[in-house]
Amino acid sequence: ELETLEQEEQECLERRPYPIRRMTHMVSHQHGMTVTKTLQEGEAEPQCWSFIYSRAELQGLLPEGASLLLLRVLACRRQVPPGLVFPTITTEGHLCTASY
Repeated sequence: ELETLEQEEQECLERRPYPIRRMTHMVSHQHGMTVTKTLQEGEAEPQCWSFIYSRAELQGLLPEGASLLLLRVLACRRQVPPGLVFPTITTEGHLCTASY
């Protein structure tokens, strides 16, 4: 029974005329998980969005870090079990499913 307690992800795109920074912070709490997305373009004020998901919605959640680990395990085994589907969170912070 592994559980994500907290995860942070940062991405910076060096584009002209200004960089774009994206940050995602996920933190587990008593009722579920809060996902906060931040987007900053150049020197503009950062824009923030927060999403709260219940524990029931996140049952079996596979965040990005765990997904990379799972892909390595599947590659080592050279097989993917049929119907392997997990809830995950998109780059926009919305809940969706990932199929392997």
